[in-house]
Amino acid sequence: MTIKDTPEEWEVRATGTPFVGNKTSVRTDDVVMPDGTVVHRDYQVHPGSVAVLALDDADRVLVLRQYRHPVRHKLWEIPAGLLDVPGENPLHAARRELYEEAHVKAEDWRVLTDVYTTPGGCDEAVRIFLARGLSEAEGERFAVEDEEADMELARVPVDELVRGVLAGELHNNCLVVGVLSLVAARAGDGLDALRPAQAPWPARPFEV
Repeated sequence: MTIKDTPEEWEVRATGTPFVGNKTSVRTDDVVMPDGTVVHRDYQVHPGSVAVLALDDADRVLVLRQYRHPVRHKLWEIPAGLLDVPGENPLHAARRELYEEAHVKAEDWRVLTDVYTTPGGCDEAVRIFLARGLSEAEGERFAVEDEEADMELARVPVDELVRGVLAGELHNNCLVVGVLSLVAARAGDGLDALRPAQAPWPARPFEV
């Protein structure tokens, strides 16, 4: 038996969009179940995101602390952001986010993992990159606003982040998945065996 997620689409009898926001919307589908019954399914429609686990030569991860109003917490996170336009190349978006949020650039990029963040209620797909060979970006710093104006930056050893994740002290999805995937990759075939930065991403197809 092969353990692998597979695409599948059940019949939708009707669909509507009761709410449209600035970046996301809510969709209601009438979905036919295997026994023939029809049920309502409400979910958030999301453009997709990228996140960057930026690892420096001292084995520290670049993290930032930002207020997240829905959960009423300041969370430690890795740089991340939305895919601004449909079909946007995720590597280009990841480079942009690393520059805008940390004013850092990277020489070596790999795909660390791809995830659906909350597939029971949202179609958001996130590609998490591993970025190495870090250096200060050139040019002016990106002008921040709103929650980002209060953002803190730090570089934290990988082992300390793993400890925080397992202790229930760190909760951001991309940080948790990214850090534990990093450790798993090292214990397996190594970081250089990770997928290339332009690897296909069926959840959010793009042009290279």
